[in-house]
Amino acid sequence: MSDQLPVPLDPVEAALAQTPARVLAGRAGPAYRTATLLKLREDHAAARDAVHTEVDLVRDFGAELVARFQLFAVQTQAASKAEYLRRPDLGRKLSEAARDVIRAQCPAGCDVQIVVGDGLSATAVAAQVPALLGLLQDRATARGWSFGRPFFVRHCRVGVMNDIGALLSPEVVVLLVGERPGLATAESLSAYLAYRPRPGHTDADRNLISNIHGRGVGPADAVGRVFALAEQFRAAGRSGVGITEGAAPQLDG
Repeated sequence: MSDQLPVPLDPVEAALAQTPARVLAGRAGPAYRTATLLKLREDHAAARDAVHTEVDLVRDFGAELVARFQLFAVQTQAASKAEYLRRPDLGRKLSEAARDVIRAQCPAGCDVQIVVGDGLSATAVAAQVPALLGLLQDRATARGWSFGRPFFVRHCRVGVMNDIGALLSPEVVVLLVGERPGLATAESLSAYLAYRPRPGHTDADRNLISNIHGRGVGPADAVGRVFALAEQFRAAGRSGVGITEGAAPQLDG
């Protein structure tokens, strides 16, 4: 038996290990310590860059991934990032040019259609989407589901799913979109899901898996949750309110 007593765990270190929040940071007089202030300014700059940076498919995803999925980019009715931030309504509608390209390039009526949108964090899209696309395609193939050609929507809001549903009539649309960045991370992605979305549908008709990033939901877990929800949608014939992760679907009628 050892005479060495266990070293008690420092409660401050234990608390800090559980969260990226700025807790127990200490102070210098009435202000932050220098190191804390500099890290705060660094994280604020990263958040601003995530919002204002534009996604470049080849730079951010790599030429090999772009070629594998034949990825292409379209745009909403927001003509610039500045207009997109001022006019959220324009980010919910595809431009006429985008509609024409999507009709020409994407098969209609697929079981699952993946769409990538920049949203409020280009950084999150670049960090998370490359790992997710292959996993999503593999999971769809394993289930025998048809997998629509993915594409990227610039200046994208979640409501654009309704236009995509009307154009392509997929059974399930999955939108991978950058979340509003915070001071803990600028790399957090959301997956919004909807069953046969159409104009007029709202957030009540959609489901969400959020916090997909290195300290949150991992790629494999996110993909598993996406397809578990999609299976519930298909069984129930709907998405949104009333569909809960892990619950048996409540059938209409």
